[in-house]
Amino acid sequence: MAEGVINATAANWSTEVLGASELVLVDFWAVWCGPCRMVAPIVEDMAKEYAGRLKVLKLNTDENPDIASKYKIMGIPTLMLFRNGEKIDQLVGAVPKHQLKEKIEAHLG
Repeated sequence: MAEGVINATAANWSTEVLGASELVLVDFWAVWCGPCRMVAPIVEDMAKEYAGRLKVLKLNTDENPDIASKYKIMGIPTLMLFRNGEKIDQLVGAVPKHQLKEKIEAHLG
């Protein structure tokens, strides 16, 4: 994992995502997914740029199918924003950096 990016798993989901007080960005991805590889550097940039204001996690959907199913992940990459344990927004597909930044900025206020 890149600096500032946490590997999300079924074991740490409750603590890292649902129990987080700050805004949380979760990248739902898989190793075989080409668009996921395109989005990965953008997600890593967000972790650096918003350090201290945004918690960034990556969840491998192949390794954590129960969580992917719970949030009805139909396509990857899916980038989901959480606050106080609740899903508040999402983007599906390989979105450009400016689009992800706009979403994050809107929720950071």
